[in-house]
Amino acid sequence: MNKSPTTGLFQQFFNSEKAGGLILIACTTISLIIANSPMGPDFIHFWHLAAPLHIGHIEIPFRIEEWINDGLMTIFFLLVGLEIERELYIGELSSIKNASLPIVAAIGGMVVPALIHFILNHGKSEQAGFGIPMATDIAFSLGVLSLIGKRIPLSLKIFLTALAIIDDLGAIVIIAIFYTQSFSFFYLSLALGLFLILVLLNRRNVFSYWIFLPAGILLWYFLFRSGVHPTLSGVMLAFAIPFRKNLEKQPSSQLQHALHTPVNFFIIPLFALANTAIHLPADWKTEIFSSNSLGITLGLLLGKPLGIAGFSALAIRFGIARLPEGMNSTKLIGMGLLAGIGFTMSIFISNLAFSLNDELIQSSKVAVLIASVLAAVFGWIVIKSGLRRSEIRASVL
Repeated sequence: MNKSPTTGLFQQFFNSEKAGGLILIACTTISLIIANSPMGPDFIHFWHLAAPLHIGHIEIPFRIEEWINDGLMTIFFLLVGLEIERELYIGELSSIKNASLPIVAAIGGMVVPALIHFILNHGKSEQAGFGIPMATDIAFSLGVLSLIGKRIPLSLKIFLTALAIIDDLGAIVIIAIFYTQSFSFFYLSLALGLFLILVLLNRRNVFSYWIFLPAGILLWYFLFRSGVHPTLSGVMLAFAIPFRKNLEKQPSSQLQHALHTPVNFFIIPLFALANTAIHLPADWKTEIFSSNSLGITLGLLLGKPLGIAGFSALAIRFGIARLPEGMNSTKLIGMGLLAGIGFTMSIFISNLAFSLNDELIQSSKVAVLIASVLAAVFGWIVIKSGLRRSEIRASVL
């Protein structure tokens, strides 16, 4: 039986994300072990070394960690943007009927965790962290799902992928609205003007990388100077790069294919090494019960499955959406738990939310790690249980 082009493209994406997720787990473990070993102080200090860039009158005073988080992660956001674009044109998000359930589920999976954190931290400085438990890590969640084996229905993989992509889009919007600190209207105008020019070139069927990629670097710089987080330039560039449904060789798909390997096997592992280089203080066990840490942990571990399953049930009840083939309530809850693996985006938002408070950043990262590990374990158990019940029913019938 021949696979459709869309199914083959998705399988390629899933296999790449699966391998990337497993490497991500390994890098996180290694980073935590080194950070809490005798080599820890030197390892942590390395990521904070100054590495400024000077080009004429242009100066970017970044540390190594900032080049990873604000520079290399732009390429990660470019890949995310290209994946969202593909899903909108030919994937699960191209049909309202297919897209409605993951869209509604993703909204629930963002609103409920944010609400839990907000309620626990209302009126405190920690309130700024409400966006931390809203995110889902695509690579990590698919990596855990892959550990269950080949019995996972394709519909579950597609649902989780679409859900995580919509989640990422929501996180990008949250970053743009709530985590912009200083602001320059002049440089933002330059960024928006350049973006519009790229969109016009797209409409004129200009497909050259030699135009779009250098323009993307300039777009990054304009956003950096504007005060808006520069990684958003990756998403803007993705939507400016042409995508044509019926074109065999097109810039968007070719660039997406080219970026999968460096993003999943270099950029994300490097991000994990730099951002989980956390020295656990003696009182870290008491810190996990602070209002901020509880808001993050409960948001990811409880809010995600409640929001995803609850909003999905309401959408199905009112005829807005339907369960995909192979899905049931148990598996839906399991998907909600796996979506509670926030990791990359949650850690990223932690850095933005508490940029002036290193202690809160560290405690937030610890809470994200704990919640993500627990969500992975519980999600794995629940989905395995759902598969086993399905097999028992099938054998009885």
